[in-house]
Amino acid sequence: MFDVIFGNLDLWGEAIANTLLVFFGGAIIALVLGVVVGAMRVSSVPIARAVGTVYVGLVRNTPLTLVFFFFVFGYPQLGLPKLDNLVLGILAIGIYTATYVAEVIRAGINTVPVGQAEAARAIGLPFGQVMTLVVLPQAFRSVVPPMMSVFIALLKNTTVAAGFAIGELAALRATIYDSHERPGNPMEVLLWVAVVFVVLVLLMSWLQNRLENRWRIAR
Repeated sequence: MFDVIFGNLDLWGEAIANTLLVFFGGAIIALVLGVVVGAMRVSSVPIARAVGTVYVGLVRNTPLTLVFFFFVFGYPQLGLPKLDNLVLGILAIGIYTATYVAEVIRAGINTVPVGQAEAARAIGLPFGQVMTLVVLPQAFRSVVPPMMSVFIALLKNTTVAAGFAIGELAALRATIYDSHERPGNPMEVLLWVAVVFVVLVLLMSWLQNRLENRWRIAR
């Protein structure tokens, strides 16, 4: 059973690396864009609120597979600079996940007492500084569990990339099966892929507990 790993170390290394690239790249995009959109959702500017609402409503209600399809097959038709499928996959999953991050951030912002934002505005702070200096630091502490759940879902959603010529973990089964000289069968590959994802999820759960304990003390 271990032959499927040791006999395909090159494929496993490439697949895990691509999975982590899609995950971390998508997570960075989702976090940055999600914070911006979440702030827009609670903005006092009607246009900003409308743009944030339309973005979340449109992208979140679109299946992730269709988002990937647009980026991988639709993007090249727009005449824009050519990008690798891996990059397009990172953009697709990041932009999609940003909608969930935005809603988590919005919920966290709503947990901060309104009086604190009003006091910050009363001393002359603009909206941007009210958010970055007063509201968001407190909101982040309250959104650790739901935010980690979003990122765990992002990790598992990386498997969608396998259907779009991105060589990550979920694509290993087909790669090894198509190569008759490689040891292992599809079921063994799937079992080990599941083990890798379980380990990664457990690591993220451990990180979540560490962050919760650290920020609980900081309060």
